[in-house]
Amino acid sequence: MAKVCWPYFDPEYENLSVRINPPRVSVDNTSCSECTVVKVDSVNKPGILLEVVQILTDLDFIITKAYVSSDGGWFMDVFHVTDQQGKKITDVKTIDYIERVLGPKGHTTDGMKNCPGKRVGVHSFGNHTAIELIGRDRPGLLSEISAVLANLHFNVTVAEVWTHNRRIACVLYVNDDTTSGAVDDPKRLSIMEEQLKHILRGCEDDDNVARTSFSMGFTHIDRRLHQMLFADRDYEGGGVTTEVDYPPSFKPKITVERCEEKGYSVVSVRCKDRAKLMFDIVCTLTDMQYVVFHANISSNGPHASQEYFIRHMDGCTLDTEGEKERVVKCLEAAIHRRVSEGLSLELCAKDRCGLLSEVTRILREHGLSVRRAGVSTVGEKAVNVFYVRDAYGNPVDAKTIEALRKEIGHTMMLNVKKDPASRKAAEAESSGWAKTSFFFGNLLEKFLA
Repeated sequence: MAKVCWPYFDPEYENLSVRINPPRVSVDNTSCSECTVVKVDSVNKPGILLEVVQILTDLDFIITKAYVSSDGGWFMDVFHVTDQQGKKITDVKTIDYIERVLGPKGHTTDGMKNCPGKRVGVHSFGNHTAIELIGRDRPGLLSEISAVLANLHFNVTVAEVWTHNRRIACVLYVNDDTTSGAVDDPKRLSIMEEQLKHILRGCEDDDNVARTSFSMGFTHIDRRLHQMLFADRDYEGGGVTTEVDYPPSFKPKITVERCEEKGYSVVSVRCKDRAKLMFDIVCTLTDMQYVVFHANISSNGPHASQEYFIRHMDGCTLDTEGEKERVVKCLEAAIHRRVSEGLSLELCAKDRCGLLSEVTRILREHGLSVRRAGVSTVGEKAVNVFYVRDAYGNPVDAKTIEALRKEIGHTMMLNVKKDPASRKAAEAESSGWAKTSFFFGNLLEKFLA
């Protein structure tokens, strides 16, 4: 295995370098007619690329192009970004936020609490308890989880749920229904943990089948979900999957080759483009202990092409077929975890304890299986998004959609997207992955109007 020496970063020298050479950030709306160009120059440090990409992604920006160079002691990045409508970033508060958090006074660990317009991924919700769950997925599981929390008088303020290869991972923020504060009673937490573990285990007796954990601090939800599923080895899949059988055009084309001249391993990814794709890939490479020295990212219509020049943290490149195969499998899993397949249901209602339990119960009673979900609370309003299929993984029929409208529509605002009963929608869905994520702004504005 070829080995290249990885430079040692002395912590004190790094702090001195930052003071002498503070980060330089520019947000340029004149150089390109179609997008905003964000440039970041700073002293290099481990994990800095993920920090920058995470901030841009949490602002719901679409990264259309990116050039990364961090060989040696300096980090230089150029990102071409737009908003979700494909327009430039012109909001003064947003530009100021970018320059502040990426600039000399930026602290990415502060999270997104001052981020303008952010609906999901904001983790500074005041007093709350974070719950992490991972286990074997099955129809109706989310309904059972939310019912336990409602019965114990815990209100879910924020949650995100991913399923992949028959595994489910959840991060939920809850507070006490009466005090609206974090739950710090060890007895109550113990009862909650035992009941949740019982549900996740199902018929299995092995404690390794399911895991729960609690925290009073903040975490980045998407980052944590990737870490949980990676640690759970969902990329192996055991040759059996509950995912929809994707057509050949859906499957990412990932190769790992060696750059002899510079001593890098080159990871090339070509697939259908979608929101947060670069974040998912960089996050996974970071979790696998690889360092990105150079990268070239571009989008051509519905397709994305991403190339990363990497080494392991110990300076080694990927020389064995086993290492290369593992990287390919892990990146494929990272890309598939966020694919928004199935019918999209967006619901907005006044927040109350048990709301999530009620909604997921109705979905279960109509024979629907939740593939991915996002829950957000803005003031007194709760906004939920569910990607659903039937219990067998098939598209939801028109009769079920109409029955949902009749049962839910009189108490909540319901918006249905990607109706697979429609021929046009079905054709659009089969043509490629949709560029979707959880964007609640428009739905919430309609509800508050």
